[in-house]
Amino acid sequence: MQKIRNIAIIAHVDHGKTTLVDKILHSCAVFRDNQETGELILDNNDLERERGITIVAKNVSVRYKDVKINIIDTPGHADFG
Repeated sequence: MQKIRNIAIIAHVDHGKTTLVDKILHSCAVFRDNQETGELILDNNDLERERGITIVAKNVSVRYKDVKINIIDTPGHADFG
């Protein structure tokens, strides 16, 4: 049976939710060593990148050892929740 963990990252604006997801993605070796990813990997909307905030919740799955981790990165502004 596959081990699965579901995580939703919820916090106020500018408390590092998306940065945490970026670090998890790098820690789980989602990218090649020579691959340039930058910051705010999941914030791919132009307005999100321009303002530096998450407007739409994003989901991603990673593998860590023998566990599949499903992550939801949520917006920090109440207006977008």
